[in-house]
Amino acid sequence: MSYLVVGLGNIGPEYADTRHNIGFCVLDALAKASNTSFSGLRYGSLAEMTFRGKSVLLLKPSTYMNLSGKAVNYWMRETNTPLERLLVVLDDLALPLGTIRMRKQGSDGGHNGLRSINLVLDTHAYTRLRVGIGSNFRRGRQVDYVLGPWDDDELKELPFVIDKCRGAIEVFVTQGPDRAMNTYNTTWTPSPA
Repeated sequence: MSYLVVGLGNIGPEYADTRHNIGFCVLDALAKASNTSFSGLRYGSLAEMTFRGKSVLLLKPSTYMNLSGKAVNYWMRETNTPLERLLVVLDDLALPLGTIRMRKQGSDGGHNGLRSINLVLDTHAYTRLRVGIGSNFRRGRQVDYVLGPWDDDELKELPFVIDKCRGAIEVFVTQGPDRAMNTYNTTWTPSPA
């Protein structure tokens, strides 16, 4: 039985390098590090990799953020993945850039992708990895910020953030969410200058 790791994002070149697509970025990095590639299938792009002998399916939904639940539900059924082997990777405005938080359940926190998944699965009891994107925007500019491109300073930090996410996902798959949370839910230390 495999694990299903879902990276949330929006398809299309106009969204490719935006903060809201950090879930896609993390999965792209995992696939690249494993010498695997994504295939366009129903409701998303799928790639397969292994962590210490454990099979992991990577899913980038093609349904757009607001309908992410449709893709997650379809591929959970198609691959017979139980809730405890599902991990959703998403952006979080409430966390500073570089901070990641894994939780075994929780509310959608105003995130449209999580809201869709909670609604379609009829539960919020699945693990999610929230990746901080910060909240450096003026009042009323939240959408522009979330859907905007990374600035130069953020781009310098991004490889360290993605590497931290990769480590957390590997521990989730090989040792479970509790160990991953204990190891990775810590205060962010910026990369050396």
